[in-house]
Amino acid sequence: MAGRRSFVKASRRELLATAGALALSAAVGPQVIAAEPGPANARPIPRTGEMLPIVGLGTAIVFDIAGDATKLAEGRQVVETLADGGGKLIDTAPAYGSAEQVVGDLVSATGLRSRLFLATKLGIKDPTASRSELEGSLARLRTDPVDLVQLWNVRDPKQDLAILRDWKAAGHCRYIGITTSRPSDLGALAEICRREKPDFVQLNYSLGDREAESQALPAARESAAAVLVNLPFGRGNLFRMVRGKALPEWAAEFDAATWGQFFLKFILSHPAVTVAIPGTNKPEHIRDNLGAARGRMPDEKLRSRMIEFINAQ
Repeated sequence: MAGRRSFVKASRRELLATAGALALSAAVGPQVIAAEPGPANARPIPRTGEMLPIVGLGTAIVFDIAGDATKLAEGRQVVETLADGGGKLIDTAPAYGSAEQVVGDLVSATGLRSRLFLATKLGIKDPTASRSELEGSLARLRTDPVDLVQLWNVRDPKQDLAILRDWKAAGHCRYIGITTSRPSDLGALAEICRREKPDFVQLNYSLGDREAESQALPAARESAAAVLVNLPFGRGNLFRMVRGKALPEWAAEFDAATWGQFFLKFILSHPAVTVAIPGTNKPEHIRDNLGAARGRMPDEKLRSRMIEFINAQ
């Protein structure tokens, strides 16, 4: 089994842990720097060849800000900074409180819909309830079609994606996918991926949580599925490991200037990965994250060195 295993018992605990990770990322490591000008590196969606910049934005917790004028103004800056810095993909879900509505409102207010790739997640209960949930997401995001609809937190390896295919055929989404952020469900995700061949899979993967390397990432690559990576900072564990420590000099060999870029470039250097989607509500952090989408990536030798480094902490 590759990497260190993390254990999650409930989605609410998962979301609270993510919030802690975001807070830690603001306080650890070198100062955040502005991303270099110019487009971010992009990779193709295997099914179609459509190009996606390799760093996007997650919105769990941090965009659950409806009614807070100060945070909404900051959220607008994040969306604008993402687009201006060469990013494109924003991932949200109706289960993220007001985040899906906030994303829809901000994208509409900024006029950036044509420059963004919007992804949401739905649970499949029964056709009537699922259709109603989809319609709610399209209304909140103010778009039809949405770019990607994902079945959220798959657990049953026998899960079929027929209803998602129906929605895609009807023109309500351009792509379909499946997600998990639980290590215990990566095996089920891999089985579904091989059988159902979704356009996208979204999974948890980081320098400190490499379990996806054993089954899920190979299954995605074999099935020609694009891969979105959530929890790229390992629920804050990675920042805790390097608290107060200087970035190693050899990080310059792959153009990592901050700990955040160091962690993201490990993920982005995996050949199966398409886009990493760290969550943030700070414009300076999205600029820093986008810095990981530029410059050189670590080769296999450097990836091994990164693993050895983090395992020694």
